[in-house]
Amino acid sequence: MLHTLMQSPFKTDMTSLLHFLKPADDFLALQDGVLVSFKKNFFLKLLLTSNANLYVLDADLKARGLINKASDSFLKITYKDFISLTKINKIQMNW
Repeated sequence: MLHTLMQSPFKTDMTSLLHFLKPADDFLALQDGVLVSFKKNFFLKLLLTSNANLYVLDADLKARGLINKASDSFLKITYKDFISLTKINKIQMNW
């Protein structure tokens, strides 16, 4: 399953998101959701315990001037990679 976080983690029910996020799942932070990828972030610590595959959209980090703020635990991907994730994951959940 692909989970996409498009808004700030502070405006999201992160408890529910973390409950549904499984080790085999893919998680993509984009738009304002990229804030969840910040180093030393409370939510990042919780995401890491899920063992899900963590991705962040590189273009959205750049657009917000935050390219150097993302944790190395997130793989920075392009829009083309995003499309590939949607093809791989037939089931998606938008947060």
